[in-house]
Amino acid sequence: MKKGNKYGTHRVISPQGVLPQAADKISNDMELYSNEILVDVQALNIDSASFTQLVEEANGNIDKVKNRILEIVKEKGKMQNPVTGSGGMLIGTVAAIGEDLKDRTIKVGDKIATLVSLSLTPLKIDEITCIKPEIDRVEVKAKAILFESGIYAKLPKDMSETLALAALDVAGAPAQTAKLVKPCDSVLILGAGGKSGMLCSYEAMKRVGPTGNVIGVVRFEEDAKRLKKLNLCHKVIVADAQRPVEVMEKVLEANGGKELDVSINCVNVPNTEMTCILPVKDKGTVYFFSMATSFTKAALGAEGVGKDVTMVIGNGYTVDHAEITLCELRENEKLRKIFEDMYI
Repeated sequence: MKKGNKYGTHRVISPQGVLPQAADKISNDMELYSNEILVDVQALNIDSASFTQLVEEANGNIDKVKNRILEIVKEKGKMQNPVTGSGGMLIGTVAAIGEDLKDRTIKVGDKIATLVSLSLTPLKIDEITCIKPEIDRVEVKAKAILFESGIYAKLPKDMSETLALAALDVAGAPAQTAKLVKPCDSVLILGAGGKSGMLCSYEAMKRVGPTGNVIGVVRFEEDAKRLKKLNLCHKVIVADAQRPVEVMEKVLEANGGKELDVSINCVNVPNTEMTCILPVKDKGTVYFFSMATSFTKAALGAEGVGKDVTMVIGNGYTVDHAEITLCELRENEKLRKIFEDMYI
């Protein structure tokens, strides 16, 4: 068995010298290197911003979405949306483990969810068997490679695979929220009605304590009613996240006229950078989990309005993020039931 680079650069075809995520094309030859893991893939959870873009591009035609996914993987050797640059994650069964990784805690036959992006994962799709647009899920017959540096989680035995996948797909968001939010903080969750938004709202409510204020912004009244019923936010605002001044005015009113300590962006549409920045006080924190975020718009926008805020890029990984996220569903039966109803 040949040994590859820990970070997968041996799979990069073009341009040479970059990591797999930045590559235009990588090798999806499923011949295993000694420090790789081969996975039989059952389903892809496409990143929400990516899936939304694909559906819009296809005018809602799911067959066209299917064909576009196959085109992308054939062209790139991985599932990386060329417009959003994002990927998603997968669920599958360990098919083979390279000899250098035999000391890992997993074994052949274990079911895992990969916690690295599809935008860097070598993927070969034989067939797309079903697309479930309501949950951004693509069921496939496929194979994938996990590099030595790749992280993954064994699927838990106390919940269904699809429930675990729905949560693990956005595991970085609530775990980062746990690090960023402190007691007494005032917090904005933009896109609070989605998967990442609900988990972040729950985590923020735990962290701010009785003297904090968690404000959720959603697009639809139905989402607002759900958040209130679940007690996931202190206050919920129905507004268009792409209208920053309007949202700012409503958020400040909901916070007693004061600017916020933290804002968290969980939406799946572009042009919401300033909606998160404007309501936050100087020295506050803005966390962009959304893959629709433009660094240029955020950086120049904050400069343009004179906002001295710390802006955090939505790293999908933080230590123990999988366990933190799954524990949220174990702690809150009502939230778990909502996830089961919406994402299974």
